Amino acid sequence: MAIRFYNSLTNQSEDFQPLEAGIVRMYSCGPTVYDFAHIGNFRSFLFADLIRRFLEVMGNDVTHIMNITDVGHMTDDHLADGGGEDKMEAAAKRLKEDKKSGKVPDGAIENPDDPYQVAQFFTDAFLEDSRKLGLKIAFEYPKNIPHATNHIEDMQEMIDELIKSGHAYVGPDGAVYYSVESFPKYGSLSGNTLDQLREGSGGRVQQNDQASKKHPADFLLWKPDQSHIMKWDSPWGMGYPGWHIECSVMARKLLGRDVIDIHTGGEDLIFPHHECEIAQSCGASGEDHFARFWMHARFLMVEGEKMSKSKGNFYTVRDVLGGKVTGREVHPAVLRYELIRSHYGSNMNFTEKGLKDSAAAVRKLNEFNAMLEAKTGGEVAEVDNSHPVLAGFLGALSDNLNISGALGVLFPWMSGPHENPQESLAVLRTINRILDVAPMEHAEELQSESSDAGGFDPAELCKGIDEARANKDYGRADELRNQLQDAGYEVRNSLEGTIATKQLA
Repeated sequence: MAIRFYNSLTNQSEDFQPLEAGIVRMYSCGPTVYDFAHIGNFRSFLFADLIRRFLEVMGNDVTHIMNITDVGHMTDDHLADGGGEDKMEAAAKRLKEDKKSGKVPDGAIENPDDPYQVAQFFTDAFLEDSRKLGLKIAFEYPKNIPHATNHIEDMQEMIDELIKSGHAYVGPDGAVYYSVESFPKYGSLSGNTLDQLREGSGGRVQQNDQASKKHPADFLLWKPDQSHIMKWDSPWGMGYPGWHIECSVMARKLLGRDVIDIHTGGEDLIFPHHECEIAQSCGASGEDHFARFWMHARFLMVEGEKMSKSKGNFYTVRDVLGGKVTGREVHPAVLRYELIRSHYGSNMNFTEKGLKDSAAAVRKLNEFNAMLEAKTGGEVAEVDNSHPVLAGFLGALSDNLNISGALGVLFPWMSGPHENPQESLAVLRTINRILDVAPMEHAEELQSESSDAGGFDPAELCKGIDEARANKDYGRADELRNQLQDAGYEVRNSLEGTIATKQLA
């Protein structure tokens, strides 16, 4: 089964084959840990998780690296050389003021004006959220998290290589810059040209303090700065690295290759971040490529609008799971499903209705799984990817991760006859290695009908509803139904009688 992915570098779909047969090396830009990651961030992270899980089911061994940025990512990150203030230090200042005003609970961060403690706090929060949503990579980093600050020496080595090869220089201000004119392919990913960047029309570059740079688009590799809290000694003075150099270094160091198979991220990273990564990595290695495939997730909207704190539609994972959107707690499997069910190449519109639709889909998948488990006792038949349902599901994903097409194979099949439940369970388990929602491997189990709800037994209430209906006491039946619904239960009729299941969203 041929796999085709859309490559942002060439602006076309191409056959995907890893450089080394059966082994895929993949890098994803991770979070800058200055705050809780929002659902737009996690759409990008889950998109990468979907690629990885799909490629593994297709028989590949995937080595996946996602960095944690904890230095050098500036507040003006839309500028090629990153002006403004370091986001980590800005967060430390913000949290220090928040603690004074009581917004940060005592003990959450012992010393909130220490950016290292801030980074660790939000790294832990990111990993907790990631594990709830089933990101496989988050379970591979219980220790030795790939923080950028753990690779400062490696960054300095690459910067030195770039200087020696003529791709970088020390400016009059003592900072080290990458010379974009030394790399003819600069702009090939984003479509920017050096003339556009010089004029400031086609790309976003800093227009002040140009005397220190040879070209306006030259970007920062190392900044001498004694006042910066997070600083290290270097051949170019005490200071800190630029944001872009981090990913080039960590991809090469942790994946062990100058050329990797796939690089993912959100579309907002195409320029300048990913453009600069290509220039750095190719400049240091001398190779024609850094990543052979560049894959980018489009933006997430909320109810048709850009997500914004000022509009009150800015949601973190914790906001959604805690009930800020629907008014009740949302199961992590529902949010995971919601964020992966639309194609990565299109803008996603996150809505309350969509979240509830995803809850219904997750419920259906889990009830189907429970039915098959009960019929088989957990025993499965042997199936491979040539099974008609798997061939259809994986065939859709092989077409540039056509998730809608894949789900269009799954749900009609679930509604059909299942004369061989062991075979059906084997198929579903293979599919769930990708979806991870039925049941969700790493989140708490979906609550069952017998769960306690505020001190009463929902099963007994269901029995009471059936008895009241049998006695034609419909007022009593409605009263009991309302009690269950008020406690957060969905109440449905079945051949066996009334069933109450905990709402997932």
